[in-house]
Amino acid sequence: MSRDRDRDPSNLKPRKAKDRYLRRRAADSTEESMEGWFYRLKLFAEWCESEGIETVGELQPYDMDRYYEKRSAEISPVTLEGEMWTLKMFCRFLEDLGAAEPGLAAAVHIPDLDPEDRSSDVKLHGDRATAMLAHFREDDALYGSRRHAFLELAWTTGARQGGLRALDLQDFYIGDRFVEFRHRPDTGTPLKNKRGGERPVALKQESVDAIAHYIRHERVDATDDHSRQPLLTTIQGRPSSSAVRTWSYLATLPCLRTDCPHGKSHATCEWTHYTQCSKCPSSRSPHPTRTGAVTYMLNQGWPPEDVAERVNATVKTIEQHYDKADPERRRQRLRERMEDRRRDLIENTEFTSNAI
Repeated sequence: MSRDRDRDPSNLKPRKAKDRYLRRRAADSTEESMEGWFYRLKLFAEWCESEGIETVGELQPYDMDRYYEKRSAEISPVTLEGEMWTLKMFCRFLEDLGAAEPGLAAAVHIPDLDPEDRSSDVKLHGDRATAMLAHFREDDALYGSRRHAFLELAWTTGARQGGLRALDLQDFYIGDRFVEFRHRPDTGTPLKNKRGGERPVALKQESVDAIAHYIRHERVDATDDHSRQPLLTTIQGRPSSSAVRTWSYLATLPCLRTDCPHGKSHATCEWTHYTQCSKCPSSRSPHPTRTGAVTYMLNQGWPPEDVAERVNATVKTIEQHYDKADPERRRQRLRERMEDRRRDLIENTEFTSNAI
């Protein structure tokens, strides 16, 4: 009897089903994506337990609506959208497995958001980032430190968190002044867009010099579990995603170069500690740093197509999710692009014809 129950997927407990789903997705997904799915489905499994739902076979379409109502009252619309998409994919997995009745996934409602609602305005502002990099480059105690090397890479390449932790020592070409992002899922560092995310990204000499200094004097000589040499390292080898986030928070603490904008003393502030730096209201994680970098490039006059290629995103994504210029600066940029088109295209185009 026990063996028959083991072969019936509808008897899976929500937590066990969640674990099985994540194992299925692990081979072709990034660590960052896996962490997000784990957290979202963990919340759902906990809700099932609190509601007395012991197996996934007990789940009904009405339960999906009840969970939607609960979460919609607790989180922002954009966060709700992400959670519901994850839940829908999980329910499709359960249906394919024969663990849930057909129609469960269709009952998961996805909120219909405007593009402005879907996009976050939090970013590392260009004036802060450039001032911070200038300070790192001028301060002997900070120059070439791990947090400095991280910010040089994150800000100047606009790369995703997963791409930064995937870089190996041999991906840094000192003489040719570029880093190369490569998709290596078999050894633990897939890129978000897989082979489509592979690209070389040019660096300015100042960034190359700082990263080279980090390698010579600060980098821990370590290999990861696959005998690869990460560019950015910890004592254990390749950093985890959470370690990369912490480095980002540490690198963007405003009190490294100015007085604390929150009235705290640097000597006694707990937010300067490794485990507390994410609590500083002014520190930034990798994604807002990427958003700020993209906005800065656009404000410097880069064509959206060139920015998109550099940071591995589509032009549509750049414009909807990453272009965070203030409205007046955005209008100015659009006028500049209009004038560029006038010079390059419009003045050389005849819009009328004598032909009948």
